[in-house]
Amino acid sequence: GFRSYGLDRCVFNSSDLNDIEYIRSYYFNKLELLRFSSSLGKYVGYTELGVKNAERWNKDLSNLAAMRAQKETYCKNHVDNA
Repeated sequence: GFRSYGLDRCVFNSSDLNDIEYIRSYYFNKLELLRFSSSLGKYVGYTELGVKNAERWNKDLSNLAAMRAQKETYCKNHVDNA
């Protein structure tokens, strides 16, 4: 069968919010199609389908604002616990 999944992760060296990067990746059959990176503040595609979806999703300003907020709402809590 086919497997599709998303992965959220935080990359950090300190608990300072400016040093944290939030990444949400989308995979299909172990191949990363696209990801949102808080360092870039947008989606980036890695396959033909991923590039098309990234272009479309980057036009949705409310979605981008919600994803940018994840660095503080998702990562900050986990970094403090680590």
